Amino acid sequence: MASPAPPKPAKTAVKLRISLMEHTPTIWRRLLVPGEIKLSKLHLIFQVAMGWENYHLHAFEIAGQRYGAADPEWEMNEIDEESVAMVDVVTERARFFYEYDFGDSWRHEVVVESIEPAKPVLKHAVCLEGQRACPPEDCGGTWGYSSMLEALADTGHEEHDEYIEWAGEDFDPEAFDLAAVNATLQRVR
Repeated sequence: MASPAPPKPAKTAVKLRISLMEHTPTIWRRLLVPGEIKLSKLHLIFQVAMGWENYHLHAFEIAGQRYGAADPEWEMNEIDEESVAMVDVVTERARFFYEYDFGDSWRHEVVVESIEPAKPVLKHAVCLEGQRACPPEDCGGTWGYSSMLEALADTGHEEHDEYIEWAGEDFDPEAFDLAAVNATLQRVR
């Protein structure tokens, strides 16, 4: 008589806090994500939650190992993020890093706040809270974003009008729309 199959592990919900590093005041989001997702999907979730547009390369650094998208043109000793489930590489209270856009080098610190059984099963990520707008793509990293904010705040600054045209008159560095982020997260598959 064959022994019964071991029970499947319970689905998990992982609470994360992702913060953009080297910028004050802090730009951050708190997320609840299905623990069994691949790191490639976690990347897409981070893109939506933070407000990035997914134009650039990225990588995760978790427990001394680097994970990223498989790309034959880049010989970087990374493990393919498509092959790794998040709960297989993170633990509760762990801290890891996510870098987006290697040119501007937007480094994010990610803290695993909790890993718990998901009741009911979590089908998509949810943003619980956050603060401040994401910097616009290609603005030159932390230094460039600080320069941009300085120019936007000073109508007499020689680059004020140029940045208004580039970022848009309605750009507000303090803005964060939780409902819009969650509506978009529901479409991440």
